[in-house]
This record gives sequence, structure tokens and C-alpha cells, in this order.
Amino acid sequence: MSENRVATKMNKVDKAAILLLSLGETDAAQVLRHLGPKEVQRVGVAMAQMRNIQREQVEQVMGEFVEIVGDQTSLGVGADSYIRRMLTQALGEDKAGNLIDRILLGGSTSGLDSLKWMEPRAVADVIRYEHPQIQAIVVAYLDPDQASEVLSHFDHKVRLDIVLRVSSLNTVQPAALKELNLILEKQFSGSANSSRATMGGVKRAADIMNFLDSSIEGQLMDSIREMDADLSSQIEDLMFVFDNLADVDDRGIQALLREVSSDVLVLALKGSDDAVKEKIFKNMSKRAAELLRDDLDARGPVRVSEVEAAQKEILTIARRMSESGEIVLGGKGGEEML
Repeated sequence: MSENRVATKMNKVDKAAILLLSLGETDAAQVLRHLGPKEVQRVGVAMAQMRNIQREQVEQVMGEFVEIVGDQTSLGVGADSYIRRMLTQALGEDKAGNLIDRILLGGSTSGLDSLKWMEPRAVADVIRYEHPQIQAIVVAYLDPDQASEVLSHFDHKVRLDIVLRVSSLNTVQPAALKELNLILEKQFSGSANSSRATMGGVKRAADIMNFLDSSIEGQLMDSIREMDADLSSQIEDLMFVFDNLADVDDRGIQALLREVSSDVLVLALKGSDDAVKEKIFKNMSKRAAELLRDDLDARGPVRVSEVEAAQKEILTIARRMSESGEIVLGGKGGEEML
């Protein structure tokens, strides 16, 4: 992150990174212990990119923190080698050493929770030779973006089988979760949940499909359609793609734009429907909209993969904000990303 970016615009992740860098190792460790894997990754990357933060920015962040600290909640999480590597990259090996030890000290998770801290390829290797139903339970349990990356490390036949099984899941018996945790206990600590767990289903399958590369997604949807046309229609109806942003209300679009960098937005709009572009322009100031139009016109041809990556980054932010209740995602459809 450049100094100019911090000076002109700080999103929530930037502010969290500045706060943690200002707190010191002991207090920062206590905060990070209450974050989930994706939150730790986002904050860690932001910390790694911080350069020459001005005193005014630190004072601003501290002031805002004091105002909202009363609304904090805690979420119990564990840790794995993933967090060790991420923080070492963010802060350097020497500085990160004590911080990592404090975060990991006393942490414990179930086998399933521990998988959320692992690289997708490692998760795929862990479950590669397990029963397909076990694979489906793991994939359904993971966050959709991580689950989609895990699926990308299997061949098409296995991916299809897993997605179909995820679609048919509704609840999982305690015995099944206990068995899965026993399988994983040699690598991870934890105990099985004693109650029936709700996971999977058509909506979960649609969420996972949303994060797959468009080529993989298209191939999977074609295969699902051949096997079960009704199921493919249900999945498509529940998928939220970039062009569906045109159906989000104005307040939601404005909140989303505050979290998206201009470079990512320009790339994403290069391959978007005109309705999405107009929705974005409408919810910006006249000057900002003019600048964005100029940037779009000036940007030459870009790779489809770059457009897809930018659109998925924005969709990831949108889904996160939807889950936290900050925005409401409207509109459904099965269009593929451009």
C-alpha cells in the first residue's frame, strides 16, 4: 500500500492494520486470537503493505477505535501453520516470533475448524483419499471461496461428485462429524460437536460455484444439467454474479464502493454489463464518475483472467458485507463472468 493510498482513502482493513501495528505485540496478539482465518489474512497482507504511515492517520484510527470499541464482539478461533507463515511475511521473522507464539498459545480447534487455516491445496491433499461423502462434508463446512479453491485441485469427475453431494446435504449426524474429527485428530486437536450440524444444500453449492473459475464453473454446470436439469436450475437461480450488482440498492452500492480500490473497479467494469456501469456511475459524485469513465476509456485491452479476478474480488467483498448485514444483495441469475 502506498503512502498516497493511505492518505487519501483508508478502508476498514487498512484501519485494522494500522491499529494492530500501533498496539504492540502483546495486545495485537490478543486481538488476532479472536479473528477468523480470512480476517487474519486480510489484515496481515495490509500490515505487510503499510509504508510511511503518517501520525495523523494513526490518530484518526485510534480516535475511531475509541468510539466503536463498545460494540466489539469476540469469536473463538484456533490457529495453524498458515497464520505463522502469514504473520512472518507481514512483520518479518524476528518481530513476528513472539507475536505468533502468543497467538498460538492455548489455541485449540476441531479438526474441521483447523482445515480453515490451511492452504486449499493442503486441504485437498488431506481429503483426497477419503470417502466422497467425507469430502463433501469438508467442502460444505469450508467457506465458499476456500471450498472452490479446494475443488480446483481435483479432476472434473471428482468435482462433479462432490458438488452433487454438497447439494443433497442438509444436516449431518453427530456420529459423522465425530468420525471425521477422528480421521483428522492425528494432525489437529479438537472434539466433535454433540449436536446435529446444518451444512450443505443447494444454496451452499451455489455459493461455492460462484467462486470457481468461469471455465470450471461452466463445465460443472453442463455436467450437472445433464444429470439433473432441475438441480442445475436451482443452483443457477441462487448464484450471484457480477452483473447482479445492478440489482443492489443505491445505499448498498455506495457502501460497497467505499471498500473497493479504484484500480480493481476499473478492471472489473471493463467486462461488465452496461447496467452495472450505470449503477456504479449513478452512485458516485459527478467528478468521481467522470474520472472513472476516463480511466475506463484510457485503459487498453486487458486479459479476461484479470477482469475475472477483479470481479471476484469485488464479489467477495460484497458477500462479506452481505453476511455482516451491511448490504443486501439483490437479483439472481446464472450468467457467467466475462
